[in-house]
Amino acid sequence: MARILTITLNPALDVTVSLETLVPGSVNRSKGLNTHAAGKGLNVAQVLADLGHSVTVSGFLGEANAQPFEALFAARGFTDAFIRVPGETRSNIKLAEQSGRVTDLNGPGITVGPAQQQQLLASLEQIAREHDAVIVAGSLAPGISVEWFAQLLQSLINQGLRVALDTSGAALREGLKQPLWLVKPNEHELAEACTVDSQALADLQAAARAVHARGVENVLLSLGADGVCWFAENIALHAQPPAVAVLSTVGAGDSLLGATVHGLLSGWPPERCLGLATAVAAQAVTQLGFGIQDREQLARIEAGVRVTPLPNE
Repeated sequence: MARILTITLNPALDVTVSLETLVPGSVNRSKGLNTHAAGKGLNVAQVLADLGHSVTVSGFLGEANAQPFEALFAARGFTDAFIRVPGETRSNIKLAEQSGRVTDLNGPGITVGPAQQQQLLASLEQIAREHDAVIVAGSLAPGISVEWFAQLLQSLINQGLRVALDTSGAALREGLKQPLWLVKPNEHELAEACTVDSQALADLQAAARAVHARGVENVLLSLGADGVCWFAENIALHAQPPAVAVLSTVGAGDSLLGATVHGLLSGWPPERCLGLATAVAAQAVTQLGFGIQDREQLARIEAGVRVTPLPNE
């Protein structure tokens, strides 16, 4: 299997509170609480580990509460290349209702100074080439500019690495200027980054095709319950997952990204690659936590995924 590096610039402790229905302004009694060391790159890393890959994790981590993350790294067999930063890694609170609706209360993140930013770049210059692909995922921590983020991406690409990106806002707009291997926006992120006024599927697909035409090798457009569109050279596909019982949508996009990278690095045909990735993402919404927790369930979901070609334009 492949050696994959994930970079999480703004990780978090995810505190997921399960409740029947959220009533704002009232006392709400939870049905359960789960705390996970998380962040988009770490969520992707867990899917990749379950699919058999060797994973190095990097980014910035607060010194004061690093233990839950270090426990995850040890349990998962990740190589720890995180740069430690004074202070605490943020907490994100997720209020998960029985209907599947999730309300996020995300912390801003720990401030990362120029010295730590330079330290990460120097570290990646030393270790990145050892890997078959790099996944940069999540938001930018306070103190990190989009200019520095562009420098990070350029450094990785200049080393000849296949770089996958999953972010939003200004960071995504900056990233789309680079010759990326893969990018995975959802419909809202793509519309904002490409200034698409309409949420019509045809307009979003046109924007995704334009991103590919400008130099991004693979564009995955995540549409939630409406599935996934994939645009690449000689590839225009849509995958529709079967209906599943939704427990929490947290981590679905990360699961989609990780499984797609797995299929691409394994050299699978596009239909097989997208079918598995869509199934892994659909399974993710049925569980709390990250990774592939039930192989038999995954096989049943994958059997129900429909992959169909999109018209060439």
